[in-house]
Amino acid sequence: MTLPILYHCADARSLRCLWAVEEAGIDVDLRLLRFPPRAFEPDYRAVNPLMTVPGWVEDGRLMTESAAICERIAEGTDLAVRRDEPDHWEWRNWLHRSDATLTFPLAIMLRYTRVEPEERRLAQAVADYKAFFGGRARSIEAALGDGREWLVAGRFTAADIVIGYAAFLATTLDAGDVLGDATKVWLDRCTAREGFRRARERQKL
Repeated sequence: MTLPILYHCADARSLRCLWAVEEAGIDVDLRLLRFPPRAFEPDYRAVNPLMTVPGWVEDGRLMTESAAICERIAEGTDLAVRRDEPDHWEWRNWLHRSDATLTFPLAIMLRYTRVEPEERRLAQAVADYKAFFGGRARSIEAALGDGREWLVAGRFTAADIVIGYAAFLATTLDAGDVLGDATKVWLDRCTAREGFRRARERQKL
């Protein structure tokens, strides 16, 4: 049996997928790349013309969206919230929110603090998008404010992985201070999981 291939850069959005793999207990052929691939991994274009990570190749098909890949990994496991469960559509909404609403402003911050050369870095853009993220991160706080341990379904799911990654990324960009108190406690719970720890250990080049 041919294993799915996961192309990954350390702590990039593809960490969602590697974390999900570890939580689901499935095996993959992990290919570690330097970040950003467009600068350091020219051969990767033949796999993913977008030159982004993750790249998930299974049965000859390429997937490039981290939340969609996590949904694929979660299928048939407790990381998924089934259609017959009350929180199914809330779960799906969190999967989409993870990138479209939460990771997008962080990607702007990352670009203008680390990716661009010094002369092109924009402190105002970083400040503006940090505030943008902070406003949208209130949705996490609201979901957890009633004392919930996890976001949906009364258990740890892929929603916690994809949203947890966004919150984790914020802490690496000096934006952890905009997270609410309940969000910080939940994030500590997420990152203390063995699956998260194994994923971060496995990603070392």
